[in-house]
Amino acid sequence: MKAVVMAGGHGTRLRPLTSNLPKPMMPVANIPTAHHILDLLAIHGINDVVMTVAFLPQMIRNYFGDGSDFEMNVEYSVEDNPLGTAGSVKAAQDHLDETFIVISGDALTDIDLTAVIRFHRERGALATFALVRVENPLEFGVIIMDEQGRIERFLEKPGWGQVFSDTVNTGIYVLEPEVLDEIPPGVSYDFSHELFPALHERGAPLYGSMCEGYWQDIGTIEQYQHANRDALDGRVRVNIPGVRLRGNVWVGQGVNLDSLENVVGPAVIGNYAKIDPSAVIGPHTVLGNNVILRPGAQISDSVVGESCYLGEGSRVRGAVLGNSVDLRTNVVISEGAVIGDQCSIEDNALIGNNIKIYPFKTVEAGASVKSSIISEVRGMTTLFGQRGVRGLINVDITPERAMRLAMSYGTLLRKDAMVTATRDSHPASRMLKRAMIAGLTSTGVSVRDLQVAPLAVNRFDLKNASSQGGIHIRISPHHPEEVEIILSEPPGLPLSEQSRRTIENYFHREDFRRAYYDEMGQITYPAHTLEMYTEALVESVNAPSIRARNLRVVVDYSYSPGSKLLGAILDRLGVETIGVNAFSGISGAFRLAKHLPEAEAKVKRLVDSMEADLGLILDPGGEQVFILDDAGHTLSPNELLLLLLGHVCVQRGKGSVVLPLHATGRAEEVAERCGATVSRTRSSDRSVMEEASAPQVIFAATANGGLIFPSFLPTMDAFLTAAMVVEMVAGGLYPLSQLAAEVPVVHLDHDVVCCPWQAKGAAMRMMVEELRNEAVSLVDGIKVWVNQDEWVQILPDADEPLFHVYAEGRDDERAEGLLRDYTSRLDEVIGKARTAVVR
Repeated sequence: MKAVVMAGGHGTRLRPLTSNLPKPMMPVANIPTAHHILDLLAIHGINDVVMTVAFLPQMIRNYFGDGSDFEMNVEYSVEDNPLGTAGSVKAAQDHLDETFIVISGDALTDIDLTAVIRFHRERGALATFALVRVENPLEFGVIIMDEQGRIERFLEKPGWGQVFSDTVNTGIYVLEPEVLDEIPPGVSYDFSHELFPALHERGAPLYGSMCEGYWQDIGTIEQYQHANRDALDGRVRVNIPGVRLRGNVWVGQGVNLDSLENVVGPAVIGNYAKIDPSAVIGPHTVLGNNVILRPGAQISDSVVGESCYLGEGSRVRGAVLGNSVDLRTNVVISEGAVIGDQCSIEDNALIGNNIKIYPFKTVEAGASVKSSIISEVRGMTTLFGQRGVRGLINVDITPERAMRLAMSYGTLLRKDAMVTATRDSHPASRMLKRAMIAGLTSTGVSVRDLQVAPLAVNRFDLKNASSQGGIHIRISPHHPEEVEIILSEPPGLPLSEQSRRTIENYFHREDFRRAYYDEMGQITYPAHTLEMYTEALVESVNAPSIRARNLRVVVDYSYSPGSKLLGAILDRLGVETIGVNAFSGISGAFRLAKHLPEAEAKVKRLVDSMEADLGLILDPGGEQVFILDDAGHTLSPNELLLLLLGHVCVQRGKGSVVLPLHATGRAEEVAERCGATVSRTRSSDRSVMEEASAPQVIFAATANGGLIFPSFLPTMDAFLTAAMVVEMVAGGLYPLSQLAAEVPVVHLDHDVVCCPWQAKGAAMRMMVEELRNEAVSLVDGIKVWVNQDEWVQILPDADEPLFHVYAEGRDDERAEGLLRDYTSRLDEVIGKARTAVVR
């Protein structure tokens, strides 16, 4: 049997280590990863290898040659242009005329390949996937199979709401040669996104073989460090060069080391290293060939490349150093730092946590590098959360990082593109918006700066002006020290997942487009945008009917900058407004979500005393509004949803309504009365808003209670929601309290169950297995249909280590019972998953 070793990876997330080195040549325990893979193939009797190469291919050719030094036959297939995973194997088709195995050259594994091949032949498979279980399945293809191992479903790089298992695709395949006939030649084509879905759709025999061995993708610095630790700890069966001494210390040829007194294993010391007797080597340290440690140098839990120099008194912990790095006297390299090839760090310099320094740089003596040449924090592979980029002001989100984010966004857009920029009134938002405008214009992208305006206005401008993108910066309504950066695309939607991933790639490798001096983006300050928004909104409701009623409304503006806008809208509609907590221009006066009960009590008193028709509490971000009826009762999100759903269906006629899967089933009942249909989708804002953009959709709602009226704007809009409620009250024969009393009663309960990140995938898999014999949907998390009208949904949170559990029953008692039952079952499963992960 032949093997195709895919060795064309650029390793962008591993930079600066891969700036001058192909990803498959990254050494684990001083041996390139691809070398470990060839060793594994040889163990299983596979000696004919085709290596697909792309980035710096000559380095790989020079190392492996024709394979004779490894007692193998190695041939090469060079990609002149990126061909994707399947396309690169297609290019090697001339070498593949029988069953063959495909394996990545940049992952570390000791999987039993013989067992996978045997499984493939026993099942008569066209393609067999080698599968393993991992703690965090988000970066991999998730697989679900039947009892015979036949693949029933797979999804490439899902969000947490789509994770239905922790069983993932390793990228190791056993394939029949006829598979290659399905791949178009000379074009980029992917196994997971294109070839396998097409084969699965046709009913081709695709199987998954569960593997018990070790497998670790090496796509990030953190994963690279884990791989080296695991090799030293013996968790993966690989060859470690050198003589093994006591304490699991491997020592190479010609090492100058007086004793092991100051060496704590496991550790690897490469050939011809020179270690001063007073130098200290701690556990999980890998020293490359020709490394020098001077008196008093200390190192632990680190990987050091070849020919590095650690000067007197230098200290390195939890870091990675490339080749030929020079650390002078008393240099400190902190945990998580990565130093590229041929960098020089001069006397007494301090490199802070998680700092990246690219190759060939010099850090001056005494410098303290904290905000860095390139700085990353843990978790930056998931830069975006559910609502955009979020973090602590000037800690997680600094002006430098905001500018890098904007430069990444600008690089995604074309050079002459336009972006609409808005913010709230907080000075931190102003600071970060200015940094982002600088980043955008440096890439040749121009900016329409609307200054202080709600997100809805930003997306209105995006839909109706010539902008190709939008940025909105605001303080989190849930945490006064956190800021949210929300990026949008036409016609007013959150960024697509593909755009987010592209931005993250640019962000990690700092591969920004830089405009020439005469191509810089321009900044304009459009006039009358708020007036245009107000006019369009007023035209979208029945203004004459509202004016004829002379309604009186109490409004708590929550100090929002949108208070002037809402006031202007209500004034245009002829509504008498009694307003409190209007925006005063004083920065920092924000009404946070936790203050809502206090606001409700105050508005209730005013509604009662002023005999108002209703009360409104504006969300500071302008995305939601809370409604109190004429009796002072605060409408629940479900009551408001059903009220406006019925109103829109009556006013707009037949059409489609888009709701998340866990919205109440009573919505179908209300919609059917008016001849409308309900379409269910995943809970993410992007999914709901994208579905709402379809021409036939008349109404939609998001998972967090935001309401969408797509004929005006396919996004949450508190101002239009308030106007629609006013229109409903003005056009009805009864007060709002009576209208609310007539909507179907909803018995929907919700709870959260905490779960460590590393156990989430396993918990989902175990829960799916436990519910295999029940009526289950895996479109978004796990939805269990108890009967036609009762259901439970288990939904992993994308940003927090927890699960949401929703339950709807025929009455409150039944809903509470279902919730208790399934949260208890989920708790039990999480306990098992945590135990399995520890083992």
